[in-house]
Amino acid sequence: MIRVGLTYDLRSEYLRMGFSEEETAEFDRDDTIEAIEKTLQHLGYATDRIGNVKQLAEALVKGKRWDIVFNICEGMYGIGREAQVPALLDAWNIPYVFSNPLVLSLTLHKAMTKSVIRDSGLATADFCVISKPEDIEKVSIPFPLFAKPVSEGTGKGIDARSVITGARQLRNICLDLLSRFNQPVLVEKYLSGREFTVGLVGTGESARATGTMEIVLNERAEKNVYSYVNKEECEELVKYRRAGQEIVGQCEQLALSVWQTLGCEDAGRIDIRCDDNGLPNFMEVNPLAGLHPEHSDLPILSTLNGISYIELVSMIMESAIKKIV
Repeated sequence: MIRVGLTYDLRSEYLRMGFSEEETAEFDRDDTIEAIEKTLQHLGYATDRIGNVKQLAEALVKGKRWDIVFNICEGMYGIGREAQVPALLDAWNIPYVFSNPLVLSLTLHKAMTKSVIRDSGLATADFCVISKPEDIEKVSIPFPLFAKPVSEGTGKGIDARSVITGARQLRNICLDLLSRFNQPVLVEKYLSGREFTVGLVGTGESARATGTMEIVLNERAEKNVYSYVNKEECEELVKYRRAGQEIVGQCEQLALSVWQTLGCEDAGRIDIRCDDNGLPNFMEVNPLAGLHPEHSDLPILSTLNGISYIELVSMIMESAIKKIV
């Protein structure tokens, strides 16, 4: 029987340590870990809960080993925080599920990711990076613009003010984000069209889409942005629906090209938004997508497209094991 170790950042543990709701927004709920573990056991795998990167390091030093590690650790500190667990596992020559340290470090930095995608000839909004206050005056992209921290997830730093229509607002928002998140700010041309997320499973030529979901904000949601608040309160503020056939092909072709260009592995999501002309543009990639069976985007869109949670986890494991046999 294949023994699968589980690495994760449990939100409840970090909250007990005194971290805030926003600081822990990317971390997993207890019932997410329970769902993954029960599903792996149902599929015939033996499981062993490891925990976060420090708990993994302690276990490795004590001599514990696994046939493969199902890694969903987001990490707490540094631009390479998502790469810490796979880097440790590489050092011990232990296989793992999902992408390698290079991919996880690159994709956490949204501007570097967009540079690779733009240089590959794939559609993404024009952008620049604000590293210090003096950079704000150099922005030459026409309004409206959109600003967000360069290396955060789960909508952190994004709210209704993120859509920027003038120079004073641009300066105020950039100064606020530089101060609050202590990292550069990504400023890009605002995409005014519909928003989608595409699920993918597989690696390289074996990768395929599991479906495309449109994100529709209701009347009570923060307008025009899939913000931190809208994501945290998605049950009340957001409607998810299967994308219409008129747009699915374009979204999935772009998403698959992005996935393969970046070298992402096993499963994840590509976020896409249409420009003023209705053409899909790459926004972000999530190579460590949330896996709560009812509340995370990848399982939701897979279910909408006829793929059950058990089938999704099974496909993820098949892709990961294919890399090592």
